[in-house]
Amino acid sequence: MIPCNVAGPLGVLHLPRLWLKVSLEARGKLAAGYPGIGKGFDQMVIDGLGLNADAVRQFITETKPTYAQFEAWVKSQPGVKLSRASVYQLNQSILNYHHAPELQQEIRAATGFAEDGSVLGAAVELNALDDWQSFHAAVLA
Repeated sequence: MIPCNVAGPLGVLHLPRLWLKVSLEARGKLAAGYPGIGKGFDQMVIDGLGLNADAVRQFITETKPTYAQFEAWVKSQPGVKLSRASVYQLNQSILNYHHAPELQQEIRAATGFAEDGSVLGAAVELNALDDWQSFHAAVLA
C-alpha cells in the first residue's frame, strides 16, 4: 500500500504506487477489477513523464525490477520529462486533482466518513481512505 502522494528519489508523486500496482498485476496479486495501469493518476504519470504505457507494463512484467531498477529504466527512456519544472507541474496536477462529486460521496460513504466537510474531494486523500478500507476488509476484518 503506497499512497498516491508518495515519491521516490526522482521526486515524481505516484510513481512508486504505479510500479507496485503493475508489479502486483504481473504476478496475479492485484485485487480483482483493479487495473495495473488505470486511466487516472497512472496515465497522468505516464503521460507527464513522456512514457509509453505498454512499455512500462512490458518492462515491469518481464524484468520484475526493484523500485530502484524501475526508476533507472524511467531515466533511460528517450524523451523522458524529468526536469524540475515538468516534475513540479506533474506533481501539482496530482495533488490538485479532485474526484467527481458523486465519486467523492461514494468513497466517503464506503469508508465510513460523514458528509461534514472533514474529508475533502482531493483524490490522493480519498484514494488512501479507499485503500485502507479495502485492506482492512481483505486482511484485518
